[in-house]
Amino acid sequence: MANQRTIKESFTLRSKGLHTGMDITLKVCPAPENTGIVFKRTDLEGEPTVPALAECVSGTTRGTVVTRGEATVSTIEHAMSALYAYGINNAILEVDAPELPILDGSARYYAENIEKVGIQEQQLPCNPFFVHHRIDYEDKETGTKITILPDDHFSVQVGVEFDSPILPNQYADLNDMQNYRTEIASCRTFVFVREIEPLLKGGYIKGGDLNNAIVIYDQVMNDEDFQHIAKVTGHENIENKPGILSGDLRFVNEPARHKLLDLIGDLALIGRPIIGRVVATRPGHTSNTAFAKKIRKENRHQDVFAPLYDPDASPICDNKKIKSLLPHRWPFQLVDKILELSKTHVVGLKNVTANESFFLGHFPDEPVMPGVLIIEAMAQTGGILALSNVDDPTTYSTYFTKMSEVRFRNKVVPGDTLIFSLQLLEPIKRGMVHMRCTAFVGEKIVTEADLSAIIIKNKPSSRNDA
Repeated sequence: MANQRTIKESFTLRSKGLHTGMDITLKVCPAPENTGIVFKRTDLEGEPTVPALAECVSGTTRGTVVTRGEATVSTIEHAMSALYAYGINNAILEVDAPELPILDGSARYYAENIEKVGIQEQQLPCNPFFVHHRIDYEDKETGTKITILPDDHFSVQVGVEFDSPILPNQYADLNDMQNYRTEIASCRTFVFVREIEPLLKGGYIKGGDLNNAIVIYDQVMNDEDFQHIAKVTGHENIENKPGILSGDLRFVNEPARHKLLDLIGDLALIGRPIIGRVVATRPGHTSNTAFAKKIRKENRHQDVFAPLYDPDASPICDNKKIKSLLPHRWPFQLVDKILELSKTHVVGLKNVTANESFFLGHFPDEPVMPGVLIIEAMAQTGGILALSNVDDPTTYSTYFTKMSEVRFRNKVVPGDTLIFSLQLLEPIKRGMVHMRCTAFVGEKIVTEADLSAIIIKNKPSSRNDA
């Protein structure tokens, strides 16, 4: 599990807006842990903010729009796509207009500037959305299908279909976010000439031109109609000839790659990194954001997701290694494996069998694992996390000092596999450890608590743990 990230320094981008045609300035700023991605309207009184979350989506016509109260920000998908691809969890985007600048119609300048200012890893872990089972979305009216499948990393596959002799059906995929800048970021938005007049009448693309979009001319118009379109878009000298009016494509499948870029940006509105594979056919902003809303709604009561558990993977610490770090022994060693471990998080496991001694009396006819022992098992797992932050951990012990916000949501019975996920709530200072702890059986949360402990150096020939 990676830590949260922000950018090291602010950067500023300026251009006109695609839909308003306004000259717009955007400043992308670092932000503290747990801020998320937030838009700030600096041109409005009080500088109101809008969080980049799916439930704030208020429009999807030729771009994604988010609104909270009187504040609205549109055309956010390119910025969101780049921030997501670089693993930026926290940033404040200050903009002086109701939309973000369109730049060249891609995410290129976002990617270049993120790389230029650098990325700052923060001290708290992020909270990924682990895909444990297939999730489907379908819009029969548009033919859109989006599926997320379990996987060990995030990847995207997109297929698009166009009723156009100029633009054939296309496919694009991105299996490694490290390739985002070279394969996806520079791919521009696109529009068909036949769409321009209706969009202009609807109040859109006032700032659109051949420099910020791929313009595709595939249905021949008479000269009068074509020249009218050319005039209102400021390009009277274009020849009435089908083709790509804005010049050569940057990739043969640039439109499909741009759809993939947009899909990443819209799914970023889930608000956390996705661990899974996305497969989409004919995606668009409406379907993308509807799918993100569906996931947000289904998981609105769950702030943390069960880690992926591969029973075939080698543990970070097996039972013997745990015994070398903790003093607990049967019947009180309540952690069997450590599956993940960093300076800020740990994932542990306990297989609950019918042979546990506490089931003899709790309860003989309906065995249930005592909640206090689940807390103890989480505390032991937290002890491993605490000791991973000191040199020579065998010379230290951890002592449990406090618990709060304890909730027991579901019972644990023989045959269950308990997964413990613990994250530091703040950096360890003067030996004090504060952790957010969650115990899962499958995808269900069974217990959660905030636990505190203190790390103390052992006296000679002494080894204790509370």
